[in-house]
Order: sequence, then structure tokens, then C-alpha cells
Amino acid sequence: MIDTSMQTNVKSAPLLPLTTTLGTVHIAVTDRARALAIWQDVVGLELLAESGGALTMGAGGKPLIVLETGATAPVTPRSIGLYHVAIHVPQRADLAQMTVRAMQRNVRISPTDHLVSEAIYLWDLDGNGIEITFETPWRGHLGDPEKGENYAISADGKPHSGRDPIDLDGLLAELGAQPVLAARMPAGTRIGHVHVHVKDLHQAMGFYRDVIGFAGFLLIDSFGMGDVGLDYMPHTLAFNVWSGPNATLPAAGTAGLRWFTIVLPDAVTLDQVRARLQQAGAPIEALTNGIETQDPSGNRIQIMVSD
Repeated sequence: MIDTSMQTNVKSAPLLPLTTTLGTVHIAVTDRARALAIWQDVVGLELLAESGGALTMGAGGKPLIVLETGATAPVTPRSIGLYHVAIHVPQRADLAQMTVRAMQRNVRISPTDHLVSEAIYLWDLDGNGIEITFETPWRGHLGDPEKGENYAISADGKPHSGRDPIDLDGLLAELGAQPVLAARMPAGTRIGHVHVHVKDLHQAMGFYRDVIGFAGFLLIDSFGMGDVGLDYMPHTLAFNVWSGPNATLPAAGTAGLRWFTIVLPDAVTLDQVRARLQQAGAPIEALTNGIETQDPSGNRIQIMVSD
């Protein structure tokens, strides 16, 4: 079984190939029009396909999010599931474009400077969390608060909270003196990371690092969060216990995360992940070209081989 003992140092090299990526994230919503009002009109994803109540949203023709309509209720507060899905954009101006779309529609956003990235947080009308991210790793690195370090340290050695507000005037200046507004995200936009609610940080770290095979990055008990990735920041998967120790899975049929997808480069890697899942006693369901499993808290994951 997964080792849930205290980990004083979670850093590790990835077991997964560095060509591993995140695929589509499947999210349940209550209503088609309400979902598109945020995911299409504000986030800027294009409706690529629609079939049987499933809306495939993407950018540059690449599927990123699949919205499953017909949920019976909005997201259940303080439950296991999605904290947010992070959509990473290729240019800082793309972050500015999305900010304008939100402001034009009076949609509440939370612009946050993490130093290693700039992020705009928002929620769809069912309470599904969304983050739009522009990566800025050259600006600094994350510290370890449990070692007395600041959350983030700039490239010139200065402390940074990692939670400062973004200078919106400076961000919007990226669009120039005569901006041409864009309705959609550009090609190159991708699912950068997924952040989920779990019951236990150390249990989640043991699963995502030692079983799935991501590199351990950070686990901060005092903050209630951990993250894993490949060989670079920011993280690929993050997890927190902010829903509380007694958090449960939401009722079937409500809005929220259905599953997220990890895309592996080859069948050999899939076999290695399957073997680690079997050894850990994790659930495994066979799929065409992959498998489905669950983390110890019940978040569903589909692990697929790249086409």
C-alpha cells in the first residue's frame, strides 16, 4: 500500500518521461449557455465539437476542456474534487486579453503574482475553479516556509510573498496603445496543471509521486498544500486539504471534476504505471488506449498513451 508516513523531504526525480503531458479535463456543469458564458466568452476557448451534452472546448483546434452538461446542482462546497484547472497561455498579452474579456462582462477575477507565474483566477457559474496562467520562471523561485524561507525569492534575492496582486495597468499595457481585442485563446494554449482537493497531503504525495511517477516538488503542512511535476516549475499537479479533514466526494451528478487526463508517450510507460498502481492496491479500469484509476481521496484520473 501507499506509504503515508511523514516525509521531511519530498523532492525527487520524476519516474515519468519528461514528454508526459496533461490531456483533456472533464468537468460537469449544469447548463450549456451558462457554461459557455464563462468558458467561451471570458476564458476564450473555442467550441470545437458538441455531442450528447458534451462540449469539447479548446484553442488552436486542440481540445483542452470537455464540459458535460446536465449536472443536477452546482459544485458542492468543501468537498473532494477540483480546486482549479490551470490553462497556460503562450504570451503575457494573452493574459491581458482574457482580463479585458472578464472586465467587459463584469466577471469577478483575482489577478495574482506568484513570481514564477502570473495568474488570473475566476470561477464559472457553477463554481468550477479556473486559473489562466503565464509562466515567468526567470523572475525567481519558490522557497520553503517550513525552513524559514519566504514563499518566493526573486532572481536578485529579494523576498516575495508569491501572492501579490498583479499590476493590471502594466498587464493591460501589453496590448499596446491601440489594442486589437481577441475573442479566443491562441494556438499554443495548453492545460498547464490541475489542482485538486484531497483528504491527506502525505497520502496524496505518496500516490502522485511514488505511484503515478511525478517528481516531488513541495509539501507544506502549515499551508496545507503539496505539488508534483516533471523537471521544472510550476507544478503539473497540486493538491490541498483546504476542504477540511472530513471532506467527502460530492453527490453523484453534481457539477465539478469528472476526471483529468495524463498523457504518456508510449505503452511501455503505461505498463510501468499500471504495475505501480497494482502494487499500491489502487483501482484500475481498462480503457481503450489506457486505464482509469483514482487517487486515495477518490479523484478520478485517466492515464492514456499518446496517439
